[in-house]
Amino acid sequence: MNRRSFLKHSFVGIGAAMGYCCYSANGAVAKSKPNVILVMTDDQGWGQTGYYNHPVLKTPNLDKMAANGLRFDRFYAGAPNCSPTRATIMTGRSNDRTGVLNHGYPMRKQEKTLPQAMRRAGYVTGHFGKWHLNGFRGAGVPVLENDERGPGPFGFDEWLSVTNFFDRDPLMSRNGKFEKFKGDSSEVIVAEALKFIRRQAGQKKPFLAVIWYGTPHSPFRAGEQDKKAFADLGKSSQEHYGELVAMDRSIGTLRKGLRDLDIGENTLVWFCSDNGGLGGIKPGTVGGLRGHKNSVFEGGLRVPGIVEWPAVITKPRITKHPAATMDIFPTIAEILGLPESVLLKPYDGMSIRALFDGEIGPRKKPIPFRHTGRAAWIDNNYKLLTEDLAKGQFQLYNLAKDPAETTNIYADNPKIAERMLKSFQDWNRQVEASIAGKDYAEGFVPADEPGPKRWSASEEYKPYLDLLNEKPK
Repeated sequence: MNRRSFLKHSFVGIGAAMGYCCYSANGAVAKSKPNVILVMTDDQGWGQTGYYNHPVLKTPNLDKMAANGLRFDRFYAGAPNCSPTRATIMTGRSNDRTGVLNHGYPMRKQEKTLPQAMRRAGYVTGHFGKWHLNGFRGAGVPVLENDERGPGPFGFDEWLSVTNFFDRDPLMSRNGKFEKFKGDSSEVIVAEALKFIRRQAGQKKPFLAVIWYGTPHSPFRAGEQDKKAFADLGKSSQEHYGELVAMDRSIGTLRKGLRDLDIGENTLVWFCSDNGGLGGIKPGTVGGLRGHKNSVFEGGLRVPGIVEWPAVITKPRITKHPAATMDIFPTIAEILGLPESVLLKPYDGMSIRALFDGEIGPRKKPIPFRHTGRAAWIDNNYKLLTEDLAKGQFQLYNLAKDPAETTNIYADNPKIAERMLKSFQDWNRQVEASIAGKDYAEGFVPADEPGPKRWSASEEYKPYLDLLNEKPK
């Protein structure tokens, strides 16, 4: 019996002895309470990985992670830009339901979140990096200690966080106390996350670590060595790809850290990006897909996706099964055996736990998107979309035959179009009720619910402007 098989069979006895366990679809039992790490890049496109043969970018550590786990060819960010996707991860719900209508919108305090649920289940929770769910726009600055929509109130025991994107030598907030760091931002937050992980491992405590990079969001600022391989590119592209080199190196640091602590086998690491790639970067970012960030075409929504969990995903493979960031919370809830009540209903994701064991056939629940007057509805191979929800002009694509969305087949497939349109419209009416607050116990949203604002013009940050005045606003 090899080491992985031995560990997997050993977990059965451990779980039974402790009285709780997590069953896989094929009847095998995984170790109880796996550690969970959620890693997300900021503006990394679907095509920006070595395993998709990008023409200039090498990502050896992501490639190893993909080769050792479940690699998704069709993984979707919950929205085509940052704050909305983060809300989908935290809640399992489409972003508009949560009040996060666009970047910089605050998430409603009435939402139920993944870290809150995991903390109640005995996990220690930590957030590291970009937050962007507290309603502040502008370049990232330290999250304030008394922020009612910071990581703490939404369920994190510890946090080292900034409001938005951040670059080299970041100024961050550790539970409200400002700290200055040196070096690449990706490596900084992975190093800090590993300190948190090391403490929990030493005390035999299960943990959730959320690592949200600021890379490769603009402004692009890479180290000299990291951008050296891209000297033939334009300045922005050099810096952009250099940032991704450092990010990939930090993935290697994280994976090695888990192995060194002897917790890699039963740690679930879920990697993705928060939206599709950027336009204007050469070579391109979206692997030949249509559209970029802020688009509901595939280039704006489809992102790299990898799950590595050696104790359970024992036969690495590539799947074409469609999945999305709103699936993360329901999946983890099933793995931990949490009651369905931890998720606020209605939620839009679904558990894909069974997919870790093998292919499961067609997806049973469509993947919905609604963002700034645009929408999309993915039902396995078919995708319905509109670039103007108010006008109601819809397009239909067969992604299996036409992943680049070159040919609108709406008029040629009236039965499919009608079925999908009705399903979408039913869902859309439900979302309108959510926006009005009907999902909450109160049945409404407080009248003083804030909208987005720039930190540089806010009362909260006024005492800190002298300290922060050198940052871009």
